[in-house]
Amino acid sequence: QVQLEESGGGLVQAGGSLRLACDTSRIFVRLNTMAWYRQAPGKQRELVASITTYGSTIYADFARGRFTISTDNAKNTVYLQMNSLKPEDTAVYYCNTDRGDLNWGQGTQVTVSS
Repeated sequence: QVQLEESGGGLVQAGGSLRLACDTSRIFVRLNTMAWYRQAPGKQRELVASITTYGSTIYADFARGRFTISTDNAKNTVYLQMNSLKPEDTAVYYCNTDRGDLNWGQGTQVTVSS
């Protein structure tokens, strides 16, 4: 089955930025609302942001104003630009559809130090 591949995570100091990327070349993105999720240790996976095929976006309260989701259809990639990172943003970040109905990839680890 199709599995998405996330990249771009890493270790960053509080206040820093990262841009995550999700390779969607194996699915037809134009038919799906894509989303980024995250899961911190000991917590449930939560929605970070989503983007429709028309470019409409939705953000979780903690992401609004700091994170930006975007797509590059030519590159079959969904991005999550994360600015002003906080230690509480530390988590494994995943991409999937807004229904979470594709196989979950391994995610990309984001660690924010204080």
